[in-house]
Amino acid sequence: MQNCNQFLYTDSRRSLLRSAACGFAQIGLTALAAQTVRSADVQPSALPHLKPHAKRIIFLFMWGGPSHVDLFDHKPLLKQFDGREVTAEAWKHGTPPGGRILGSPFRFHRCGESGVEISELFPSLAQHADRLCVIRSMHTDGSAHGEALLNLHTGSSTFLRPSVGAWISYGLGAETENLPGFVTISPPRGHGGVQNYGSAFLPARHQATAIGAAEIPVAKARVSNLGNERIARPLQRRQLDLIQTLNRSHLQASGADSGIEGLISSYELAFRMQTSLPGLLGLEDETAATLAMYGIGDGPADNFGRQCLLARKLSEQGVRYIQASTDYTWDHHTQNNEGLRRECARVDRPIAALLQDLEQRGLLDETLVIWGSEFGRTPTVENADGRNHHPAAFSIWMAGGGIR
Repeated sequence: MQNCNQFLYTDSRRSLLRSAACGFAQIGLTALAAQTVRSADVQPSALPHLKPHAKRIIFLFMWGGPSHVDLFDHKPLLKQFDGREVTAEAWKHGTPPGGRILGSPFRFHRCGESGVEISELFPSLAQHADRLCVIRSMHTDGSAHGEALLNLHTGSSTFLRPSVGAWISYGLGAETENLPGFVTISPPRGHGGVQNYGSAFLPARHQATAIGAAEIPVAKARVSNLGNERIARPLQRRQLDLIQTLNRSHLQASGADSGIEGLISSYELAFRMQTSLPGLLGLEDETAATLAMYGIGDGPADNFGRQCLLARKLSEQGVRYIQASTDYTWDHHTQNNEGLRRECARVDRPIAALLQDLEQRGLLDETLVIWGSEFGRTPTVENADGRNHHPAAFSIWMAGGGIR
């Protein structure tokens, strides 16, 4: 009698993986070919009860932790009890910060028909109050910047996880073949660095394409190693074809490898980006009125204005997830009041311009704009005129994307 435990299939694991990879590739090609008719095949019962609006996300990240109690979470009692000591009994959750209560010196105004309270430090943004959904119940596990950034961007500070932008790219793909699905503008190099926009165990092609870094002015920011100006484009194409042939040969010999697959796709994308990206980084196609609206060429708002304008242009071209980050300038352990005045002057006008520009172009309803940071600041004083980290409660806001 034949042993039923004896396998008739004797190929090696490498051969099996290679065959499986080819099968997955065929499935992928079939899916691409079906994209034009996919919408007609969707059954009505499979559709959500609420039609989704958002097609892309722009995340405006304020690195360092701005004080929510001075910007979007008005606490009148802090002003009333300014200078009083905080006792352990008065602190409901977490470790009492100690010290004296520090009231906000800034006036809050009820804005728009919604009456949402916004600090005087955001006069331009206040004009868009009825577009904002302010969430004051945010919290994170980490009290240090590195922990909190990783928690915010990946959901974990202890395990390597894909960033939210990588998940969006993986789940939805890009709307264009000439730009990546995930772009980060002026990303932080510290506090987790590339992990904050990495793909972890997802295919490598879903990690972000970085434009510049936080400490580099956006006017000088570029995508590293995008092309070689000393070699003509036809010759670059021939070089790339040779490299891709070698990569595919290695992939076929070694079996499925997401790293090599990501390398192949990133090389092809980089070649196409040589023609699509330079026009987006430049300002030549923008009117003087648009540049003025973003504060470009006008003092403190110039740098973040360029970021917000680039974010609009990338979203317009079909990039799914765009993050624009400030430098590490919101960590006000001292001189909180002066620091907030300075930093808000840099971002208020550009953010308001972004919302207005998206709406004028008919993009706001399908673009979710998020403003936030890794944590907030304590209601108590630190170092005479600053505030400490406060991960237990802080605020973000969202606009567009169907948010009401």
